[in-house]
Amino acid sequence: MQKGSFITFEGVDGSGKSTQAKVLANTLNKNGYTTVLTREPGGSIGAELIRKLLVEGDPDRWSPETEMLLFTAARRDHLEKTINPALKEGKIVISDRFADSTRIYQGATRGDLRSIVDNLHKLMIGCEPDLTIIIDIDPSESLARGLARGSGEDRFEGFGLNFQQKLRRGFLNLAADFEERCKIVNGTQSIGKVSSEILYLVYSKLND
Repeated sequence: MQKGSFITFEGVDGSGKSTQAKVLANTLNKNGYTTVLTREPGGSIGAELIRKLLVEGDPDRWSPETEMLLFTAARRDHLEKTINPALKEGKIVISDRFADSTRIYQGATRGDLRSIVDNLHKLMIGCEPDLTIIIDIDPSESLARGLARGSGEDRFEGFGLNFQQKLRRGFLNLAADFEERCKIVNGTQSIGKVSSEILYLVYSKLND
């Protein structure tokens, strides 16, 4: 049985995380690995119900404090029902977002809540990914991409460009704080080039 591994993707809205997570899962599956592709908020039945509350509707629907609690509740269910069982079975879990998003969105951008976010994470989640890929892209480009999707899940894009710029700075600072775990990939390159860089980082981690 292969050893379980937990890989997450982070970045501003519209950076290409979801696309690259799917490409990585498909590539690993073709090369003999067993993967579970998931996302946050969501990834389990209960968490998907909470997702609708968080990503749809008016930008001012929730305070940062309420968002933090909703995201943590969804993450706890995701961890219990999807992530931990897959890791115990030796699978590679690939998640489009995890706790780092809450650290930045609510902890450093929507409010000065980072210490509370970290304490809540320690109490209720208590785990970190083995590898986090941060896809870095100019927020003006990523915002245009995100809004163009027309998915209806654009509540955070609704906060505007200044918010997305704060997010980018937050993720770059996060990479410096967790330099062993977090790796930055230039998202302005072609999809194939981005995928190749990510695959190199992933194989390097899996072969440690």
